[in-house]
Amino acid sequence: MFDVFAKRYMKYTVIGGSGFVGSSLIYELDPKKCSNLDKNPSPFFKNVTTICDIRDKKQIIFSKGTKAVVLLAAEHRDDISPISLYYDVNVQGTKNVLEAMDNFGITHLIFTSSVAIYGLNKINPSENHQKDPFNHYGKSKWQAEKVINEWYEKDSEGKSITIIRPTVIFGERNRGNVYNLLNQISSGKFMMVGKGNNKKSMAYIGNIVAFIKNRLENVEFGYNIFNYADNPDFSMKELVSVIEHKMNISISKFKIPYWVGMLGGYGFDLFGFITKMKYSISSVRVKKFCATTQFDATKVHSNFKAPYKLEEALNATLEYEFIDPKKDELLFYSE
Repeated sequence: MFDVFAKRYMKYTVIGGSGFVGSSLIYELDPKKCSNLDKNPSPFFKNVTTICDIRDKKQIIFSKGTKAVVLLAAEHRDDISPISLYYDVNVQGTKNVLEAMDNFGITHLIFTSSVAIYGLNKINPSENHQKDPFNHYGKSKWQAEKVINEWYEKDSEGKSITIIRPTVIFGERNRGNVYNLLNQISSGKFMMVGKGNNKKSMAYIGNIVAFIKNRLENVEFGYNIFNYADNPDFSMKELVSVIEHKMNISISKFKIPYWVGMLGGYGFDLFGFITKMKYSISSVRVKKFCATTQFDATKVHSNFKAPYKLEEALNATLEYEFIDPKKDELLFYSE
């Protein structure tokens, strides 16, 4: 057990560490070395967690001895209301964290942004690609990156900044878009919308936290940006094939035309507006499903060896969630 004194002398502060990525990261780093600031209690690391809303800068108090901050906290779902929350948390919250870092003399920051800043259907964008976010999440993350860049440029001496732009993250215990897709395919009731040639970059939780740990333990001064995706990128058809093989099932080869899928999505949008209910199908989600979401992660993998191959990670997730499902109810819900 951690006492009050121990909590004051942590090496790393994770902001937003009660969620899916944060919980895995704290476990990987060792909770004895971490403190967690989050608006929600941690399901695993209550003894090192302080309730904190980064919209209120007075609440952002770092443990004595903190050498680096990992800023994970964000509003990221498709259905956040009001829309201003994206900007209050993702942009103003980032400003508040940077101000607190200045107050505590902390110069090492790792910030998780998103490939959403590039927009949809871009051709394998690298870190230098033009930014064209299509939703408020992407727009607010891009604005947050600008805030961090301004903070760095104002006084870069001794600062180590890592911006990580991950693609969709999946893994055991996560109930997000990838889980929903795996669940639908593994049920045998899946039907492809579109031709299935669109590529999907994905990132396994075990690999993304290993990369963050690598950046914390091997400090590189300066301003560094990395796309993160695990290789190789699968097309939707290839992804279905991997799942069919692992689950020993056969999926229908019938394909729903894209325009029919979008029409159905708009129908659910209308139903949701009328009934004030949220549905698992929407025009945004159909668009995302059929979009090419492929990103160039050459830079990150040139100096970092991911501990898990993508097919290995998918198989581990399928095993944990569907083949030999665990029932401990400690789940994380996200997009």
